[in-house]
Amino acid sequence: MQPRPSTRTPTPRLYYLLLFFLFVFSWRWTNGWHRYVSSYYTQTFQIKSETRSRFLCSDSTKHPTTVPQPPALHNPHEPLVVESPSIEYIDLDNTSSTRGGDRVLILTPLRDAASHLETHFRLLHELTYPHHRIDLAFLAGDCTDDTLVSLREEIKRLQAPSNPSRFHSVVVVEKDFGDNLPQRVEDRHSFKAQGTRRKGIGKARNYLLYTALKPEHQWVYWRDVDIVENPETVIEDLMMHDRDVIVPSMNLPSEYRTHRTYLAWQAHTSSTKRLKHLHHEIPLDGIGGVSILVKADVHRSGINFPCYAFENQADTEGFAAMARK
Repeated sequence: MQPRPSTRTPTPRLYYLLLFFLFVFSWRWTNGWHRYVSSYYTQTFQIKSETRSRFLCSDSTKHPTTVPQPPALHNPHEPLVVESPSIEYIDLDNTSSTRGGDRVLILTPLRDAASHLETHFRLLHELTYPHHRIDLAFLAGDCTDDTLVSLREEIKRLQAPSNPSRFHSVVVVEKDFGDNLPQRVEDRHSFKAQGTRRKGIGKARNYLLYTALKPEHQWVYWRDVDIVENPETVIEDLMMHDRDVIVPSMNLPSEYRTHRTYLAWQAHTSSTKRLKHLHHEIPLDGIGGVSILVKADVHRSGINFPCYAFENQADTEGFAAMARK
């Protein structure tokens, strides 16, 4: 005969006893954990407060910028000077133009320009701006004539020690870009050649600019090699306007078939006339590269001659579009 299963259930006393012990245990554990966490945060806050107080003057509840700072004490020690030929310090805060003793960098890109160099150097020699404040730089690329040979001869004659009006320095850069466009006027100025030609010229200008520009230059004067006549005071005349970018009014020889007598025009009520007033200004949307005076900081700020389509323009027109932004 199987024993009958017990149907007795625990008495309520047992439940109450278990609940009492569980409550006491959980209360002691929780209270101890809270004390541990409270102690940890108190110590951490105290450490952070002590660390933070090292950087504050008086009131640790305020931000350092709101607390009155004590007067700076004179440092009796001499400044540390590290004499090493490999270390150079440049102060670009003092490059703004003063129109007094400004240094000018004249840049001229060259390609198959041997026939123009004699006139070019004669006009440079006749400039009235002090030559000891002028640096010259040339970039010769993709030449098929004697440009480099003629250039060296002209520089040797111009910079001879016996020449009292020699320039401060001359830099010659050689760089080929693979440009095989013919140099005849009809080919260079044809409409279909302008896209490739102007992008190539823009690239050459940028190579020349970033190679020759130095921290001591306040002005950059872009000058084409085929100028045949200009005022001897052209640099001073353009500097007088104190513009970031400025070009003079120019006329073109008859062989340049651009259907324009002048590159800068001003409309009058009676007729269209050449600009006759030397210091009269008109705003321009685009410029050519024959003669441009630019403040050097304009180039340092990143405004150069795009060798790509910038607002559907390139080279000097793209440069003008950038400068107007």
